Amino acid sequence: MYDNQERINKLKAYVKGLGSDADDRELYAEYRDYIDQVQPQDAFEVFKSLLDEGETPKDILIFLDKVINAFFKGLSKHSWKKPENDDFLNDMAEENKALAAKTDEIKILLKETDLTLKKSAILSKIRELETFDSHYLKKENILFPYMEKSATKFEGLTIMWSLHDEVRRLLKKAKQTLADGESSEQQVNMAIAALFFGILGVKKKEELILFPAACEVLSEQDWVQMHSQSLEYDFPFIVKERTASEEKEQTIISSDGIFRTETGEMNFDEILMVFNALPVDLTFVDEHNKVRYFTRPKDRIFPRSPAVIGRNVKNCHPSESVHVVEEIIESFRAGKEDNAKFWINIKGKTVLIQYFALRDNLGGYRGVLEVSQDITDIKNIDGERRLLTWDK
Repeated sequence: MYDNQERINKLKAYVKGLGSDADDRELYAEYRDYIDQVQPQDAFEVFKSLLDEGETPKDILIFLDKVINAFFKGLSKHSWKKPENDDFLNDMAEENKALAAKTDEIKILLKETDLTLKKSAILSKIRELETFDSHYLKKENILFPYMEKSATKFEGLTIMWSLHDEVRRLLKKAKQTLADGESSEQQVNMAIAALFFGILGVKKKEELILFPAACEVLSEQDWVQMHSQSLEYDFPFIVKERTASEEKEQTIISSDGIFRTETGEMNFDEILMVFNALPVDLTFVDEHNKVRYFTRPKDRIFPRSPAVIGRNVKNCHPSESVHVVEEIIESFRAGKEDNAKFWINIKGKTVLIQYFALRDNLGGYRGVLEVSQDITDIKNIDGERRLLTWDK
């Protein structure tokens, strides 16, 4: 039996070898004793070291499945204990079980000999699979932040986020292939095979690495809070009956203090009401790049959960776009720019995303305000409206 640090160092050497031109069989033979003892948290240590050395999540995805296959035996025999309050974990596990059932249904449809019927039937099922994105959102916005707060090694979760994005890409590709009247049976089969490899691969990595590691590092209170926060999200493919005690109530911070400025005064309840009534998503990131606050408007554009409070803002975005966020922040910090804006098309809406530098009375940099707004209807405004008309 090797000590933890020795095992981790050897596993790092093995994985680096896989990323090079070394012979896979020779590598495995050299490090087999260490590989057979691998534990879920070891995997995060290994991947974090690769990120620290300049590898990107996309680079690691190229040989990630080789690593997981090699680690499978050791990870499969690792014993771990569920938290006492395992509602969050059980919901995630039930969603995965239902996902596997959905893919089994599609496998049966793949046997259909009439290509037109086959495409139509499978396309309907693929659209159902798109709702599974809520499962990924709960990981990205709740589970990941809690794990990142427990240890720096969990910054390697950006790799799993990249896997989510890859599944989203594969779903889109499968839909396009199935909707294309000219696509061949081979193209259909290849698109579905790639999708299954991706989506079921994420499921396997959750069960072998993510969930066991989370159970080893998170507190009972963490699991209670995560379950509570998850109730704001959908539960794909499973029936979730919320009890009265589970219903999420809006948190109101009340105080007898009054916020006064030269333009007027409000108490804290009123401030919250004003913020949440604005038809925009607001997120405040402080000068240390930590998420400090976000509003809860009636119709949020992008999901946010309380778990992100205190999270480094770079971990709140996919790895492919982190460099843009960092460039904006550093430009604001250096005083070169005061705002930046983007607009994207998402789910049939045009969304304007703006970033504003926050500065104190002396001009010192104090953080960033992110403002996201659905401007679909605004773009279509023409002429004038001078009479009261209620929009329904």
